[in-house]
Amino acid sequence: MEQTLVILKPSCVERGLIGEVINRIQRKGIIITGMKMMQLDEKILREHYAHLVDRPFFPELCASMMASPVVCLVLKGINVVEVFRAMTGATNGRKAAPGTLRGDFCMSGQANIVHASDSPENAKVEIARFFKPEEVLDYTPRDLSFLYADDDLNK
Repeated sequence: MEQTLVILKPSCVERGLIGEVINRIQRKGIIITGMKMMQLDEKILREHYAHLVDRPFFPELCASMMASPVVCLVLKGINVVEVFRAMTGATNGRKAAPGTLRGDFCMSGQANIVHASDSPENAKVEIARFFKPEEVLDYTPRDLSFLYADDDLNK
């Protein structure tokens, strides 16, 4: 099964939306295999957003991501990167469809409550950036038949 990294940003933490987001993840049937709260610093943000460091909005992005602790999650499931990004919605909350996390809970392009890996390859890199190997559990619910059909698991 595929893994992805999700960061519940300060705009999620400060607004008390952690439980709501985790509830939606679990209701969807996505498996949580790692979770921790941490305070980000500029060093890790420069690495994580290396493609944006030279952009004029980078200092504001750093400040917003360091405004409070974040909650980092490792999620597991079939096509979980694609599935969770669909749940997330468009980057700008004003343009995100109702029913998505951003469509329901934010009005901003930057204070947009969650980060989600954009590919399985990037997810591996991002997970290694935020989690030590021993912090990600090899956890699978006992009976996957309530999440997936047999033909889903045998592909």
